[in-house]
Order: sequence, then C-alpha cells, then structure tokens
Amino acid sequence: MHLKIYTDGACWGNPGPAAIGAVIKDEQGRELASISQYIGRGTNNEAEYKAVIAALEAATRFKPDEVILYLDSELILRQLTGRYKIKSISLRPLFLKASSLLSGFPNLSFVHVRHHENIEAHTLAKAALDKLSRQGN
Repeated sequence: MHLKIYTDGACWGNPGPAAIGAVIKDEQGRELASISQYIGRGTNNEAEYKAVIAALEAATRFKPDEVILYLDSELILRQLTGRYKIKSISLRPLFLKASSLLSGFPNLSFVHVRHHENIEAHTLAKAALDKLSRQGN
C-alpha cells in the first residue's frame, strides 16, 4: 500500500491557539483518515510538527510500503530531511519524535507543496480553530 499524507498546522498569533490538520490517502486518492484537532497554545512551527507526528502515528496502522509526505512548511521539510539544523529548543523534541516515526517507514519521500495544493489539510486545521472560537475559548 502506498500512502499520500498531507499535513498542516495553524495558529492564531505566533504563539497562540494552535491546531493541526492532516489527510491520509491511498494511491488512488481515496481518503483513508483525516485529523482535525486543537492542540493548545503553540507556535506555527510547533503545530506543523505536531501535524506530521499525528499523521505518521495514524499512518502506521496501514502498514504502508511507501509514504509520500506533502508539507507546505519548507522549514519543517528541510529540518526533517537534514538540510536545516534545528535551532529552536521547543522544536527539538518534536523533531526527534517525528524522526523516530519516520524511521518506521521503509520507503519515504517528501514533497514541498504550495498552500493551495494543501488545502484539505489546511481546512482541517482551520476547522479545529474555528470550532474553538465557536465554543467561546
């Protein structure tokens, strides 16, 4: 099985209330799982990492042969691929957790996408923030 995973994090302010969104699809583009979750207060980069982590945790149950991870955060993509160093102390444990999960997938590739190509994951992240605002938090 081949999986396509789209992830996104969103914040109101930076830092501020934060949420994650992710969509996991099979090779035919059928949605297998989605995530839309408020994660508390954080930065946008923390939310981006937490979206990747949540999606990878969800993807493990499918036992895929191949995973393509689509990210619109160039920073997170380049950190996960070793092209950028992790300078932020708050991102280091998230990077380590994501890296540990990534090591469980034998065939893995990354694709940097523009915001408009990641609209499903972005919409899920924003929906979690919108739900929070409707609850009056």
